[in-house]
Amino acid sequence: MDYQQSRAYIRDAQQYGSVLGLANMKELMSRLGNPQDDSRYIHIAGTNGKGSVIAYLYTMLTEAGYHVGRYVSPTIYSYRERMEVDGTKVSRDKFAGYITKISKVIHEMTKEGLPHPTPFEIETAAAFLFFQEEKCDLVLLEVGMGGDMDATNIIKAPLLTVIVSISIDHQGFLGNTLGEIAEKKAGIIKHGCRAVTVTQQPEAMKVLQETCERERVPLHIADRNEARVLEADCFGQTFRYGEETYEISLAGAYQTENALLALKALELLENIGFPTTLAQRKKGLGKTCWGGRFTVLHKNPLFIVDGAHNPGAADMLAASISRYFEGRNIYYIMGVFRDKDYRTVIQKTHSYAKKILTIETPDNPRALPAAELAAAVREYHPDVEETDSISAAVDRAYELAGPEDVILAFGSLSFIGELTKTVRDKERIKA
Repeated sequence: MDYQQSRAYIRDAQQYGSVLGLANMKELMSRLGNPQDDSRYIHIAGTNGKGSVIAYLYTMLTEAGYHVGRYVSPTIYSYRERMEVDGTKVSRDKFAGYITKISKVIHEMTKEGLPHPTPFEIETAAAFLFFQEEKCDLVLLEVGMGGDMDATNIIKAPLLTVIVSISIDHQGFLGNTLGEIAEKKAGIIKHGCRAVTVTQQPEAMKVLQETCERERVPLHIADRNEARVLEADCFGQTFRYGEETYEISLAGAYQTENALLALKALELLENIGFPTTLAQRKKGLGKTCWGGRFTVLHKNPLFIVDGAHNPGAADMLAASISRYFEGRNIYYIMGVFRDKDYRTVIQKTHSYAKKILTIETPDNPRALPAAELAAAVREYHPDVEETDSISAAVDRAYELAGPEDVILAFGSLSFIGELTKTVRDKERIKA
């Protein structure tokens, strides 16, 4: 099959549903020759910050000359961003070849009465084939959801397990308490690896510590209090860690903690044969880009997009708004999934907005209609207006905002790619 056919094959796999557990993924990978066993991994789980920490590590390790693979989801601008090596996305032809190979194995499995793998399981299998072929020095592997039962967790003990900030999300799958959710995410911690995390809420930290004790894994903490922010605005920040000063181009009140976690991870990697110099770490941090996370698209007015879609991310977004935009008029564009805790996101962020525009995230069955989201927002904020499309919302926001005002689009990563393209297309037309 060609690239488009391979994408269609993955989409069609949604109809078969999913089976709890890793047995089917293990069967699929066994029939493919277990390519995942040929790579060395840094496995990353948690609720908010996985992509940013991976971006920092990816850039710093690449800067140090390592041959590094990266597997992330969801993606914003290109489907093939899911899997890349040294900054180059998997080619269309290679991806189609992997899916063709996988589809033949799946055909044999289903003929024998075994369940059909899910789209994420198929994509993850393709990533393992890709990284095996590329012979990576290291692979940065992001958990899709949870940890213990995630398709990525068929790997043997990784070199390093990284747990970012844990908060409430995906309650229907992961549990209703912080402890239950932390237990699922801690499932990637295996005997033989090293583990590093940020300062977590006590309930989550207790679970991580108990898991590490049970697996006899040393747990290292990247304490946000060890870093001191020297300068910060919506275009980046400078912070002090130890005796050194670091600059990052990613904004957001939470990004210093993410960068600190990545630096702590590199300290541990140095002890197991993957050294990096101070110059490489500083240059890598400074070069790191990670679109859609408090990203400035336009100036005068400032137009910012952010993937805040759960309560923890909403807290981080609120902290960033307070830090950067006190006293300024802010206009929101919001689009959410109906299965997210969007009411809590509204509660935590509504007070900063002068007006809130709602959209329906396009081409997704999980999207909450703009009218329903507007009705929910009206319970907290008096000035809300539903819009028919992303383009209409962008036009309306530009009508409302003056040169010194701020437009902030957030709620789901799913619409950021299209919104970014819309904003940039409109700016080109104006130019």
